[in-house]
Amino acid sequence: MFSVWMSGFESLFVLKDILYLIAGVGFGMFFGLVPGLGGTTGLTLLIPLTFGLDTATSIALSAGVMGGVPMGGSISAILINSPGSAPNAATCLDGFPLAQKGKGGLAIGAAASANAMGGIIGTFALLLIIPIARNIVLSFGPPQFFLMCVFGLVIVSLTSSGKLLEGLLVGMFGLMISTIGYDAVTGDIRYAFGVPYLWNGIPLVPALIGLFPLTQMIRLFVSGGTIAKTANAFKFSETFEGVRSTFTHWKVVLSGSLVGTLIGAIPGVGGVVAAFASYSIISQTGNDRETYGHGNIKGVIAPEAAINAKDCSTLIPTLAFGIPGSAEMAVFLAILILHGVDPGPLLMIEHQDLIYELIWALVAACVFASIAGILLAKYLAKVTVIRANVLVPLVISISVLGSWAVNQNIGNIVISLAFAVIGFIITVIDYPRLPLVISLILGGEIERYYDQSIMISGGTPRIFIEDPVSMFLLSMIVIAILYLPAAFILKRLFKRSKELPGTV
Repeated sequence: MFSVWMSGFESLFVLKDILYLIAGVGFGMFFGLVPGLGGTTGLTLLIPLTFGLDTATSIALSAGVMGGVPMGGSISAILINSPGSAPNAATCLDGFPLAQKGKGGLAIGAAASANAMGGIIGTFALLLIIPIARNIVLSFGPPQFFLMCVFGLVIVSLTSSGKLLEGLLVGMFGLMISTIGYDAVTGDIRYAFGVPYLWNGIPLVPALIGLFPLTQMIRLFVSGGTIAKTANAFKFSETFEGVRSTFTHWKVVLSGSLVGTLIGAIPGVGGVVAAFASYSIISQTGNDRETYGHGNIKGVIAPEAAINAKDCSTLIPTLAFGIPGSAEMAVFLAILILHGVDPGPLLMIEHQDLIYELIWALVAACVFASIAGILLAKYLAKVTVIRANVLVPLVISISVLGSWAVNQNIGNIVISLAFAVIGFIITVIDYPRLPLVISLILGGEIERYYDQSIMISGGTPRIFIEDPVSMFLLSMIVIAILYLPAAFILKRLFKRSKELPGTV
């Protein structure tokens, strides 16, 4: 097996392929940096270019784009609170507060190194998982997807530390919004108010653009000044301090990478869930829970490691079964098919060299993108000290353009503006935005998988407890629900025991 791994590694070392890989990284970072574009748009635009390239070079170019997008997205998420791609929304939660403190370089350094390390860990995990990938993927059906999405919603309450009630209210509001559009079972159109644009529901990317960059620009316009409240926003030494922090918090990197790897192997779940799940886990398993959302560097490291690890494991359903794990992978799958590489169980036998070249190309792309991010951090961090009267019009223009570019529909801009108002109101009343994001992502999925499960079972809910995977997921949901009250009771008992006479 090791010789097969190395053959793919050696096949990557062709000058032409390396140059296309680096070009792809630069292209991907640009599309990740601009809100609303992302890897799917970038790969789609590259399809005509791959017509004149051989298969190996096309793989190198595509891998470069996929490796560069997360790094570009993390930079915009940190510096202007604008997730360049949807998964980077999790990075905004602690990355942007660090930029506001004048530590944009620190956050970019941490994100860059976490990107690289997550990609490397995810790759080695993928190499080990590939032999058993079939059993993992086939063990998930609609009941398991439903329980996994419910688990994600339960985790939302845990990430709203100190604001459980507010988080639940915002989450319920998000679930209500997610019901807009077609009913997957009956075909009825709900709450569209006669607007055809809303028949397919609320589009995620325009909503995220409204909730993050546009909301922040409204706040910056109202308050004036700059994003960073200190002039020390671009110390180069801070970038390397951020790199060192990922080694200091190696357990966070490992946790995020493993979460991303596991979730990425499940088709349809996506990088957004991987990033937020990783953030949720790490923000609830330490003694510094109250610092998350206010500039905790671990809140940057965990989701960034998960995003790149997810990109590696998403290859499992894409290549082994022809089931794209994400929209980005669907475009990549089209590129492979155009070059005569058909996905399926025989792919690992007939094209082993190409598969392992792709895996190693993704690792190289992550490393190149991280190096570029570290070297550019000093200059990019200067964005945080640009005055509001210059930055606000620029970011709003880019955000609106990015929202429109998703599918060239003017309705996207209206959605972004509407969610900008919603996001601004939520921040003014000091409610968390994270539950709204998760509910928008998972609300429709929960309804769809529940309906499918009930139809499969003939109307009985027993289908959710009939196999080991479902029972495991159900037990995780119960544990998550009981976590907060159990922690509260134990804390009260411990405090009371310390107050008793004769106790130390």
